Amino acid sequence: MANHAYRNSETHLTMQVVNHVRSLIEDGTLHPGDKIPPERDFAKKLKISRASLRAGIGHLAAMGVLNVRHGVGTFVADGPPTLGTEPLALLSVLHGFKPWQMFEARLILESHLAALAAERGRDEHFTALAEEVTEMYATFHEPQEYLIHDMRFHRTIAEAAGNPILAVLMETITAALYEERRRTVERSQSLKQAAEIHREIYRAIRSRNADEARAVMEKHLKLAESAQVKESALSKAGSKRIAAKKKTAGRKPTVDA
Repeated sequence: MANHAYRNSETHLTMQVVNHVRSLIEDGTLHPGDKIPPERDFAKKLKISRASLRAGIGHLAAMGVLNVRHGVGTFVADGPPTLGTEPLALLSVLHGFKPWQMFEARLILESHLAALAAERGRDEHFTALAEEVTEMYATFHEPQEYLIHDMRFHRTIAEAAGNPILAVLMETITAALYEERRRTVERSQSLKQAAEIHREIYRAIRSRNADEARAVMEKHLKLAESAQVKESALSKAGSKRIAAKKKTAGRKPTVDA
C-alpha cells in the first residue's frame, strides 16, 4: 500500500511538470528550439525537488516534446508535441496487460517498422539515428539520460517508416513501457551492449537492408525483454531489503528480565 501511494505521488509530480511545460508551449512562452530554464530555477518555481523535475523532463523527452542534448541542455523539440496522446498505461491498468504481452506487440510492430525504415528512410532520418546512437554511447553510465536517447532512437525509426498510423501505435506501447523502465533502468547491467545492438540496427537501416533490420530489431527486443525482467526482479528485491531494514530499525530493543 505504501509503495502504491509513493507511485501515485511520483506520478502526480511528473504530471505537474508535464502540465507546466504544456502551458508554457500553449501560451507561447516556449517555442520549438527554445531552451528550458535552468534545472534549479525550474524546480524552485514548481516547488518540487530536482529529482522530481528530472523525472518529468524524462517523461516529456520520451514523449518527443523535449530534446535532451547531453552536456548542452534541454530544448523544446521541433515538430508537433504529443502532449494530447492518451497513454496506453491507463488501459494497461484497467485490463491488466502483462509486460510480455506489451513486448510481444512491440516485437511484431517494431520489427516491421525497422524494415520499412530501411526501405523508406531519408538521409535526415539516418543522421538522427546516428546522433542518438552516439548519445547512447556517451550516456550508458547515466541510465536515465540513456533511456531518453533509446526512446528517441525508436521514435525516429517509426518516423522513417513513413506510416503515421503505425508510428502512433508504437508510441502508445513504448510510452506505457517507459514508466516501468524508468524505475528499473538504474539496475541495468547491459546498457553498453544495448548501445552496440542499436548501432547494428542503425547500420542495417542505413544500408537499406530490410531483412537484416527486421532480424536485428527482433534480436534487440528479445534481449530488452529479458533485461527488463532482470531489472524488475532486482528492483523488487532492493525495495524489500529497504523495507526490511526500516522495519528492523523501527523495533524497540528488548531488555532481558
